[in-house]
Amino acid sequence: MAAIQRSIIVDSEIWAKFKTEAIARNKNVRNFAGELIADYIMNKDITKEKRDVKAIIIAAGMSTRLMELTDDKPKCMLEVNNKTILQRQIEIFHQCGIDDIIVIRGYKKEKINYVGVKYVYNMNYRRNNILESLMTAENEMNGEVIVTYSDILFRRSVVEKLLKSKDGISIVVDTDWKTRYKDRFQHPLEEAENVIVEKNKVTKIAKVINPNEAYGEFIGLAKFSKTGSDIWKAIYKKVKKEIGNGQFHTASSIEKAYLTDMFQELIARGYTVSNVDIKGQWMEIDTIEDIRRAEKSWEEDR
Repeated sequence: MAAIQRSIIVDSEIWAKFKTEAIARNKNVRNFAGELIADYIMNKDITKEKRDVKAIIIAAGMSTRLMELTDDKPKCMLEVNNKTILQRQIEIFHQCGIDDIIVIRGYKKEKINYVGVKYVYNMNYRRNNILESLMTAENEMNGEVIVTYSDILFRRSVVEKLLKSKDGISIVVDTDWKTRYKDRFQHPLEEAENVIVEKNKVTKIAKVINPNEAYGEFIGLAKFSKTGSDIWKAIYKKVKKEIGNGQFHTASSIEKAYLTDMFQELIARGYTVSNVDIKGQWMEIDTIEDIRRAEKSWEEDR
């Protein structure tokens, strides 16, 4: 049976973006728009329960190990088997019923222009680090929120397991993490963001943890309940006031801090950071070696 075609009214600003991208890809603008709509329908499970959860993707930074590939684009816009890392993350969130997605842009921000996504600009991306980048989207942390690095691939099952956590602050930990470092020569084992867990709670998290003592590796994916979000923001403000430009855990200052430094601060103040354990089901893209491995092993999430 032939499909019945109907006209779709598209906002002029969105249509202008379609046209610009179509020209860049040497495609007819209507055909390109049709491809995007078809891809959206194919990858979006419209029967999936919609969740009152936001996803914040931290994508402002510059990549030092991949500069030859990221000279004209952010790392999250690198392709793995014909889809960008960021596109894969957005699709996974949609599949999990999460449609409220915020991307924190910085380096080459104009290269990230996905329709249906909110954007926050970290204007100080050259100077600050991941924690400060996240806090540029502080106003979006007003309920249940998933936060992720933008340079990781993960399966839908990982997000679904994280969503089941009822704790205030939960982080995803790969307990089979050493397997991923076999033959991974460009990213040393010692640079993993490792965790120590006691009685089902994270007691220490940092890059400086001895690999032989580590329970697992923090993959860069976390969830905050509304209470967890409020605690995170409140303690962040206290730390800024208390330490000024002083050292903050493993960082020389809060401006240079990682998320792991803030998690450790919460633990030190008596707050619980819970671990959600996985074995594999994700990949970090930090080197050319990682991209080549992903191209060989990462298939579509079915």
